[in-house]
Amino acid sequence: MLENADLGKLIIRLTLGGLLLFHGIAKLLHGVGFIEGELASHGLPTFLAIGVFIGELVAPLMVVLGYQTRIGALLIVFNMLVAIVLVHSHQLLSLGGNGGWALELQGFFLFTALAVIFLGPGRYKLKN
Repeated sequence: MLENADLGKLIIRLTLGGLLLFHGIAKLLHGVGFIEGELASHGLPTFLAIGVFIGELVAPLMVVLGYQTRIGALLIVFNMLVAIVLVHSHQLLSLGGNGGWALELQGFFLFTALAVIFLGPGRYKLKN
């Protein structure tokens, strides 16, 4: 019973997608003005901010449901790389207030999504 790789994959998918969805819902409710500002400050078009809805709403739902899971996880990896470059690059070698890596949340999303790409969805998924 304790050796169930498919159940482990489901737990990882639900954790990654579920926690990232909160960030997407917050942006849905409060807008993406901050992201537009970051894009503009880097000389990029502000309409690209809509990509956050793909990376933080659509992709997490794909991962949670197990529908095109690897594509959803790849979208999350891309989303997190963009977020790190645009907003958090100055924190790459920093510690947070509690002594952990300043980017541990972003690192969690990035590396867990990367793991899901290699692991796949497991048996508990929507058929695609």
